[in-house]
Amino acid sequence: MPSKVLESFLKENLADLKGKGLYNVIDPLQSSNGPVIKIAGKELINLSSNNYLGLATDERLKEAAIEAIKKYGVGAGAVRTINGTLELHLKLEEKLAEFKHTEAVIAYQSGFNCNMAAISAVMDKEDAILSDELNHASIIDGCRLSRSKIIPYKHSDMEDLRARAKEAKDSGLYKKIMVITDGVFSMDGDIAKLPEIAQIAEEFDLITYVDDAHGSGVLGNGAGTVKHFGLSEKIDFQIGTLSKAIGVVGGYVAGRQELIDWLKVRSRPFLFSTSLTPGDVGACIKAIDILMNSSELQNRLWENGNYLKNGLKSLGFNIGQSETPITPCIIGDEVQTQQFSKRLYEEGVYAKAIVFPTVAKGTGRVRNMPTAAHTKEMLDRALSIYEKVGKQLAVI
Repeated sequence: MPSKVLESFLKENLADLKGKGLYNVIDPLQSSNGPVIKIAGKELINLSSNNYLGLATDERLKEAAIEAIKKYGVGAGAVRTINGTLELHLKLEEKLAEFKHTEAVIAYQSGFNCNMAAISAVMDKEDAILSDELNHASIIDGCRLSRSKIIPYKHSDMEDLRARAKEAKDSGLYKKIMVITDGVFSMDGDIAKLPEIAQIAEEFDLITYVDDAHGSGVLGNGAGTVKHFGLSEKIDFQIGTLSKAIGVVGGYVAGRQELIDWLKVRSRPFLFSTSLTPGDVGACIKAIDILMNSSELQNRLWENGNYLKNGLKSLGFNIGQSETPITPCIIGDEVQTQQFSKRLYEEGVYAKAIVFPTVAKGTGRVRNMPTAAHTKEMLDRALSIYEKVGKQLAVI
């Protein structure tokens, strides 16, 4: 018999989430995750994918994955430190280091793993971490795991960051102090003020850490937010994902050789989790090759992003302060946000409602992510549906 305490807890809390519009229903795809997807037999224009450059369905990546599987098998067979490091893993890390303009790179099984691994491998209970209040959940969890003193600062507020940094430094309580920020904030699309952060870090001798999951492949000729600002020599940790613009799965930390050497002997996900599969690594290498040799996909992404952004803004939607192709339509009320997303679905657009705890309460939004693979016809169709639903639900 299941525990009655657990049963009561689950029933009560699931009902509460559903009543507040905070319960997320997962929709399985019957197709690849392209610009148009199929769910429950229905074709929809897909505006919820992080497949920014359309590489998740690229034939060149498929072929590279197949060739890697033929040669190395479907699994690496062990953790990296035993005999799960294939020559492919080293090739990927060398190519990523060149791509990110750093001395070295270490690859992990996911972007989430990177933040769990890297923060706790360097920071401990005698240290402090200055963290942007809108940082990704994986950063928050990585900070918690380190047992460091977590000092949040107001989102992209450089005066507040400076004040918190000075207070932490002057206190003399901490051996090391780190400042952590997303490069691009995934729910609002704004870009971190990295030049100012780097300046404050230099002034107070802070370790700098940028999670560039949503900037890699998008900014800096694809190399990310740090390269966009010309700060490759100033940032200690650059975190990237291989599952968004790169189109596959995994993550990596880029930085100095000594940092990567340390992470290889002290970061727990690297030490205790089986390494990335050969097929995924082969596909990632091909994706990086493509990005290093052509800006065509990035140009198309930005063109589509600006087109959709301008269209939604002209219709009267609140799209916040986005500076990237990520375009939120901020509705506010959680229940109304869910209703808005549901109506879009019924009309032929898949744009997922994003509510608490992913974003703050009262800031529910539908997050739109046009990709390089969308056509203008698809985006025009989506905009006409947004106009229809927006007027029906009185959100424009």
